[in-house]
Amino acid sequence: MTDSTNCTHDCSTCSANCSSRAPTFEAPHKDSHIKHVIGVVSGKGGVGKSIVSSMLAVTLQRRDLSVALLDADITGPSIPKAFGTKGDILAMDDGLMPLETKTGIKMISVNLLLEDETRPVVWRGPVIAGTVKQFWTDVLWGDVDYMFVDCPPGTGDVPLTVFQSIKLDGVIIVTTPQDLVSMIVSKAVNMASLMNIPVIGLIENMAYVKCPDCGAEIEVFGKSKAEEVAREFGIPVLGRMPIDPKLSALVDRGVIELMENDYLEKAADAVEAFCEKK
Repeated sequence: MTDSTNCTHDCSTCSANCSSRAPTFEAPHKDSHIKHVIGVVSGKGGVGKSIVSSMLAVTLQRRDLSVALLDADITGPSIPKAFGTKGDILAMDDGLMPLETKTGIKMISVNLLLEDETRPVVWRGPVIAGTVKQFWTDVLWGDVDYMFVDCPPGTGDVPLTVFQSIKLDGVIIVTTPQDLVSMIVSKAVNMASLMNIPVIGLIENMAYVKCPDCGAEIEVFGKSKAEEVAREFGIPVLGRMPIDPKLSALVDRGVIELMENDYLEKAADAVEAFCEKK
């Protein structure tokens, strides 16, 4: 950790990788034309960032927009599984070609580069951070209206690399209805604030289970704290997603693009409205 008392506030002469370091955004590949980049983040793992990223991508793709997914969760990549996307990444002379899903969503993930998708990625932090950068700088994304970056959980080195290397328009925070939610959200909000990145809003996953007989919403993890926490940090709630066995089955089969729910329609509206104002 850098001793702030010795900080000259001149990042050009400093090699320390501290949170206050001025971002040095990397340029995307010269053949990439990406209009808007949205990070999907959380203060901890296991809250459903990947499913939210995937569903937002599907929702916006259905609006005749060009959408891409950059899976920056290198040690826990799961987005290709949700789409059933497999195949060899084509290496061109000047970069990599992303794979496309059945409906044309462009995608890059470390799982698409491994011979065995179950093989663990046992890499040190700098290698992981470098891979994330390459997904941005070395991939020929082409024309993209919206790119969603599925960020690794927490506030460590790799999320910091994403925030400092990729110019994000804003971030969406994903959380669950638990007692620790306020602390978890505060970590994500504070990190975004340190990096001067706007928070578009909050999505609560696993918010309830709908009774198949009467339709009642049962809050199995306790009463939702989404609205309360959102008010605390001055951000809107973009959506509350239930525990849905049908959605889980689609993900397991790799056909999330067949989803019929509208859980994140309002969140997609908010993303479009937010980006139109920028």
